[in-house]
Amino acid sequence: MHDALGLSDDIRSQADRLAASGYLALAPDLYAGDGLRCVLATLQASRSGGGRAYQHLEAARRSLSERPDCNGRVGIIGFCMGGGFAVHCAPQYEFQAASVNYGEVPKDAVERLRGACPIVASFGRRDLTLRGRAERLEHALTTLGIPHDIKEYPDAGHSFLNHIGGGPVIGTLLRVTHFDYHEPSADDAWSRIVAFFDEHLRNPRARTPTDDGEDRT
Repeated sequence: MHDALGLSDDIRSQADRLAASGYLALAPDLYAGDGLRCVLATLQASRSGGGRAYQHLEAARRSLSERPDCNGRVGIIGFCMGGGFAVHCAPQYEFQAASVNYGEVPKDAVERLRGACPIVASFGRRDLTLRGRAERLEHALTTLGIPHDIKEYPDAGHSFLNHIGGGPVIGTLLRVTHFDYHEPSADDAWSRIVAFFDEHLRNPRARTPTDDGEDRT
């Protein structure tokens, strides 16, 4: 699930990374609608937990689960705005794992996350926009007894998994505001995400061989 900047080359590269780990990967474009109105509605939906965007996400989930080369177990991964969608989708739909990367966590997380699938989440301690969210999510999932792996990276800020780009001026601004890529944290987060997905999404008994002889989740 893409961030507030939309379906960028960076998000496509994140999908490619999952595919390289042996997963089917789909990156839906939630901004494919009515211009600015669609963007604003999607941003609001990522925080509220309701709206048309969730219909698209559920359609994407069903599309993957019904493919003959899928074992029927589907995960969701989101960055920034997409992380907020991952939080809300975890209890609403039949996902088997969710990866939340610096996504908003509602204040009433204990109530909102009842029945959620297992969640792996990564935050940056230098992210001033999401202070306390890692602790809030950890508390909710622990209270509810939901399997989870939550980590806050001390040297990372917001968007530390994303290569936003934009030239030297934008790059400097991103670094100053702690919205930049942080390689050590990103590498560790990806290792945790793939390990978590492997644990909760792979089912050797249900895998279907592809034409090239490889098993895909």
